[in-house]
Amino acid sequence: MSIATEPETMAELIADCAEIPRPEIPGTEPVAAAEPWRVDDACHAQVADLDEYV
Repeated sequence: MSIATEPETMAELIADCAEIPRPEIPGTEPVAAAEPWRVDDACHAQVADLDEYV
């Protein structure tokens, strides 16, 4: 993660966010890491032309 540059892709944004440490809450058990996000073609198609729309 670099605080000097903005992420240019969704993958870079997700990777940056994954590096943010979780706060420790007294009395809670650690949880297992979530499965990585997957973007399928249908999801990508929903935002494919977003730049043209905006």
